[in-house]
Amino acid sequence: MNVTGDATGLDGRNIAMLVAPEGVEQIELTDPWRAVQQTGGRPTLASTRRGTVQAFNHLDRGGTFEAEVVANAAAAEDYDALVLPGGVANPDMLRTDADAVAFVRAFFDAGKPVAVICHGSWTLIEADAVRGRVITSWPSLRTDLRNAGAEWADQEVVVCDHGPNILVSSRKPDDLPAFCSAMVQTFAATATG
Repeated sequence: MNVTGDATGLDGRNIAMLVAPEGVEQIELTDPWRAVQQTGGRPTLASTRRGTVQAFNHLDRGGTFEAEVVANAAAAEDYDALVLPGGVANPDMLRTDADAVAFVRAFFDAGKPVAVICHGSWTLIEADAVRGRVITSWPSLRTDLRNAGAEWADQEVVVCDHGPNILVSSRKPDDLPAFCSAMVQTFAATATG
């Protein structure tokens, strides 16, 4: 995967990646993870519980990963940005977990950048973080996003600078090169504290 920009663009920034214990689309976790690492950032896997996270390759079980941080003990101020990978089951589980939703909402309240792909925006809807924003997603979420007050766009990647923070969104795994590039550029250009 090629990431445009400076190879040290994230210069040690801490990037949280929030997933449910089961159901994250593996490539939507691993490609952004690699992009963060390749550009000098430090990714951290957060979940609703500590321990093994089961990823999927669409409907087939994929690899497992270790969650280092639990959402109910995590604080947005410890991170510079947030990534929400997709998969159908992953955000559906996250949006029913009050601690995960509060963790996501805290990034918006703090004005920190967030990147989301595929079905991941379900969690943003629950966090009331899409109103007045332009966003893309897996096409089946179009009505959900519009009903939550967003303007849905069918584009490879959308960077929406609305309010105090920037939201990067993409539709699907095929969009990962553009998503990772926009994510890294946005995270590198955004001063957080």
